[in-house]
Amino acid sequence: MKINDIMTKEVVKINSNESINKAAKMMKEHDIGAVPVYDNDKVIGIITDRDIVVRAIADEKNSQSTTIREVMTSNPVCLNSDEAVTEAARVMSERQIRRIIVKDNEEVKGIVSLGDLAVEKIPKEEIGETLKEISIPCSPSL
Repeated sequence: MKINDIMTKEVVKINSNESINKAAKMMKEHDIGAVPVYDNDKVIGIITDRDIVVRAIADEKNSQSTTIREVMTSNPVCLNSDEAVTEAARVMSERQIRRIIVKDNEEVKGIVSLGDLAVEKIPKEEIGETLKEISIPCSPSL
């Protein structure tokens, strides 16, 4: 099975200079937890609900004036749509991430999430192992 078969294909995007408040509202409106971040029509990052909470709200940053660029994850992990779903699971496990941007020839085609893997016919052992690896705490950056 290929990533293209299970990924979310309708992807919203946001500019890196927008406020985190706008990103949060977009996530609420579309019932999503991550948005690819663009600058000059190029993906430069991804912002997640967790980025907003951990890197902004927990640090008491102003949601109206804090830009997405300040809290996003730069250089997001990307895979091609024709990669195997098992490769997405492996990368999520290895990198401890829950979402991967799917690109073909530098064009965003979708996002594949841990949830997408869970609802498909992926071996439960593999999903369980991926979730276990993602859940292992990383040492905090100093």
